[in-house]
Amino acid sequence: MVGDTLKIEAIPAFEDNYIWLLSRGGDSGCMVVDPGDEGPVQDILASRGLRLSAILVTHHHFDHTGGIQGLKSAWPEAVVYGPKQESIKTVERPVQQGDRIVVPDSGLTFEVLDVPGHTAGHVAYYTAGALFCGDTLFAGGCGRVFSGTFAQLSQSLQKLAALPGDTQVYCAHEYTQDNLGFAQWVEPDNPALLHRIRQVNAQRSHDLSTVPSTLAEELATNPFMRTDQTEVIAAAERWSGRTLSNGEEVFQAIRTWKDKEYD
Repeated sequence: MVGDTLKIEAIPAFEDNYIWLLSRGGDSGCMVVDPGDEGPVQDILASRGLRLSAILVTHHHFDHTGGIQGLKSAWPEAVVYGPKQESIKTVERPVQQGDRIVVPDSGLTFEVLDVPGHTAGHVAYYTAGALFCGDTLFAGGCGRVFSGTFAQLSQSLQKLAALPGDTQVYCAHEYTQDNLGFAQWVEPDNPALLHRIRQVNAQRSHDLSTVPSTLAEELATNPFMRTDQTEVIAAAERWSGRTLSNGEEVFQAIRTWKDKEYD
């Protein structure tokens, strides 16, 4: 995978998952991120004549890990990287915050970020202006809190907010249209949000993917990334019926609001 420009493609899986395929023209090696289903991955590898060299996993949920065993059976040389703080039997190289993954023969180096909240050990991978963030940050939203905490997820989103604005955000689900509907509940008069809603509605009317987004788009339109904004704070306080003293409390209020009344 050394030499030509990195190519990142979505492999649709299940109803709304994206498995990310990373490859370079002129070489048969490739890697995938969060393969919940082996079938669509095997199909595209066979049709392209590609060789699987690595698998990156963000967290333990089955729709992100269910295809690993089958892919390893077909491609035993593929190295499986995944979060050190979660129990995933198929992971061979556990990783955590501060680790740098150098994928053999790929020319790619990934920085590992701990981004707990959706799950307690969730990680993200950052390389060459591309962020693979699983279910921590979605286009227009964020994941639910399962085995992590609201405070963790709020802190994780703020960590991602510090990345460059032109970072391409490769999340793992096509939830954008639904997420932006809730964002409009929070900020009905946000002009950047209204523009994005029109754009996304047009894309989905033609069955087009809305992922990746950019981090700058998320900072302008995603309420879970905007907990320091006056309008978001006011909406969170109206819903919760009390004064909120910091961004983590604002985050918990709007995440709970979405859980209870929108999803």
